[in-house]
Parts: sequence; C-alpha cells; structure tokens
Amino acid sequence: MKNILKTTLLLVCGLVLTTACSDDNDSNPTYHQPTTFVLNTPSMATSTIDLANSENLVLYCTQPNYGFTARTIYSVQVATQEDKSDAVDVKGTYDQARIEVNTATLASTLTNIMLEQGKTEDDFPMNLPVFLRVKAYAANSAGTMVQGSEIYSNWVTLHDVHLLFSLAPVTTPEALCVAGTFNGGSWDTALDMVQVYDAANIFWHLVYIDGTGIQFNQEHTAGDFVVDFDQITIAGDLGDDIINADGKIASKNPGWYLVIVNTSVTGRKINYDVQFNKPEVYMMGPITPLGAWTELEEGTMFEVPAEADADFVSPPFAASVPGGDGDGVRAYVKVPGYEWWKSEFMIYGTADSDGYLPLEYRGMGPDQNDSQSFGTRVKGNEGQRMYFNFTKEKGKIE
Repeated sequence: MKNILKTTLLLVCGLVLTTACSDDNDSNPTYHQPTTFVLNTPSMATSTIDLANSENLVLYCTQPNYGFTARTIYSVQVATQEDKSDAVDVKGTYDQARIEVNTATLASTLTNIMLEQGKTEDDFPMNLPVFLRVKAYAANSAGTMVQGSEIYSNWVTLHDVHLLFSLAPVTTPEALCVAGTFNGGSWDTALDMVQVYDAANIFWHLVYIDGTGIQFNQEHTAGDFVVDFDQITIAGDLGDDIINADGKIASKNPGWYLVIVNTSVTGRKINYDVQFNKPEVYMMGPITPLGAWTELEEGTMFEVPAEADADFVSPPFAASVPGGDGDGVRAYVKVPGYEWWKSEFMIYGTADSDGYLPLEYRGMGPDQNDSQSFGTRVKGNEGQRMYFNFTKEKGKIE
C-alpha cells in the first residue's frame, strides 16, 4: 500500500492527471477543475495611472484550486471596450499570483488597440478606462499547459489610465532576404538582397521565380516580417508575369528576374514597391568591345541560364586588364535611376574545389578596389569569361 500511495503522489505532482479511484481519501489528492478564480481590484483603480511614469503595475489574484498545490502559469488580458470585444493578451507570463505587469509593454499593447480602433498618433496622449483580467492554467513539469485546466478571472477596471503614444517609429527595413523553391523555401539559407549604393531603402537581387513563388523577409526566420503577394505593389517590364500562388509571389513564366524592392513608409505601414525586370547583367570597362565606360553597351550582356542553379555567362573579354591597382574586371546590373557602379559586384577570396570564389556586392560599401574590404581589382585576360551563380552566390573567371 505504501508503494501504491508513493506512485500516485508522484503522478499528481507531475500533473499526469488520473481519474479518482473509489478509495481516494484526503491523503491522496485528486485533480479537479476550479470554478472560481479572483483577481483583486488594485488599490489605485480609481486614481489616475500614468503608465509612462511607472515601471510595473502590480496585480494580485487567488491561486486556482486544482485540488492540490499545482504549478500555475498566469497571463494578463486587457480591453478598452465595456463589452471587452477588443480584449488582447499582454505579452508575458508569470509563475506566481503576484503579477508585475511591465507598464511599457501594457502601454504599447493599448496603443495598438487604439490604432486598431482608428486613432492616430495625433490623438495621443489620452485618458481612458482600461479593463484587466488574468488567465491561469496548470502546467506539467515541462511548463506545458494541462489540457482543460485554463480558467479566467473576473474583470477589474482601471478608471483613468493616462496613455502616451508608445510604439517605436516605423522605418524602412535595414535588410531584406528572399526565399523560394530555389533554396527549398528555407529562411536559414535565404538570399540576402543588396542595397543600392546611397539608397538604403532600395534592394535588388537576381532571383529565379517559379510557379510556387517567393517571399521576402526582414529576418532569416519565419515571423512577423514575412512579405507575401498581398503586401507588394507590382511594377517592372516583366510585372505581368507575376501571379499569386497561395499568397506567395510566383511567376506564370518561370525563370530569372532582376527583382528591385523600393521600400517606404506611410503612417505605420511599410510599402514594398517591387519591380520585376529582365535579368540583364553587364560587363563594364576596358574588357568591353568599346573599351569604354558606357552603360548597357551592346555586346556586354551575359547569357541567362534556364535553371535556378546554373551560371550567367559573360561574352569573352575584348581585352586584358591587369587588376591590382590598375583597371580590372567589372560587372553590374542596372537599377533604373541609378548609375551602374551603385549596383556592381565581383568575385573575391578563396576558390572552392570547383574554382568558384565568393560573390561580393558593393551595396552600401566602398569601391570594390578597397584593400580593407575586397582586395585590389580583379585581373582578366582577353578571351576569358565571367561565370556568376546568383543562387549559390559565387562565380569564377576562366
């Protein structure tokens, strides 16, 4: 009997819940679902509460009675409407019945609620009643909620909350990446888009787009910053190819595109104006037929591959260049409205086993002959070609 009781108590403490046996007694606690859970009205509920000049709002509640002392996790909900129809969760969880709600987090949550109701930044500061309640649930040893154990407290009212506009300014992204079928849709290996020199809000990349589609993101992880079809404005000389594929940005004519994303902000919304242009890559400088510095020169455009993992191939170099501190091999894409060198790129570094070097983009960085960044100019011999793989971000000259 002693061993049976010991085993039963261990199961209860771990919240592996069982149905009560007919011979249960007071020394063998049995889980039951609580029916009452009280949040106390804060002492300052009728006073003016200035969220900007306090650090925490302290709430006290009773612990739900699960039949024994169970591990309990608490969270807070907030609303501003009498019928609580705008209730949302405040970020954060707590493991005790004394709950310290961070007032900055509460203020940002309330600000978002007000914006959803049509308020603008000009409407702040404001004073308003705020309604709070607490949710509790029993948790197992791993912190996971025991199914069916959640319970909500009563609502309490803070009658006069002083609220400043409490959201950080919305700015254009500092970075963008793109994922699609070409990389298995993985954000971990998404391609980093390239900023145009002296235009930090404009990004570009050569991208293979198929019928499954691509997405943009500010981070190399799924989350709040993923940009789908409905969030972009489509333009460019191949814009008519672009279709919606279950929310992703797809093409009815799978192939390569020069994708240019111009980001801007209207109010608190980030706009993504995307050009889908022909995938034109060019040589520049003394290696070209004219040996000049003419943008979009005839006879300098690369061959475009049919596959997502194949190389763009340049015409043969018309002349040799010494590299080093002299003239070198140069390549670029043309971003409308910007000079060619503001979207140039080249290969530098150590070759892999196939002879390919890392592909480096100028972006917002210095000229690509800066010894502190890229090394000196790249040498090229008459008759050689450039090979660039924009999916694998590498290239070679041979």
